[in-house]
Amino acid sequence: MPYVVAVYDVAVERNARALRLFRRYLAHVQNSVFEGELSPAQLAELEAAAAALVAEGDSVVVYAMRTAAYHERRVIGAEKGSPSPFL
Repeated sequence: MPYVVAVYDVAVERNARALRLFRRYLAHVQNSVFEGELSPAQLAELEAAAAALVAEGDSVVVYAMRTAAYHERRVIGAEKGSPSPFL
């Protein structure tokens, strides 16, 4: 399953909807930054929903790695979230 890091920058009026959308699929690790493993189908769903959400001037960036084994995560400073979707 792909390991995904996704970030968004949307207008204030769409921020709450974007936050809810990304939290459904990924772990919220910092402000508008999310990460976790998704199936290819889940990734396609997330990208389609994000495309429907964004308007002019908004952006969503999705980094998809083949597996979690190919990423290394380093935090400098305070850990603001957890890469685990479980509390």
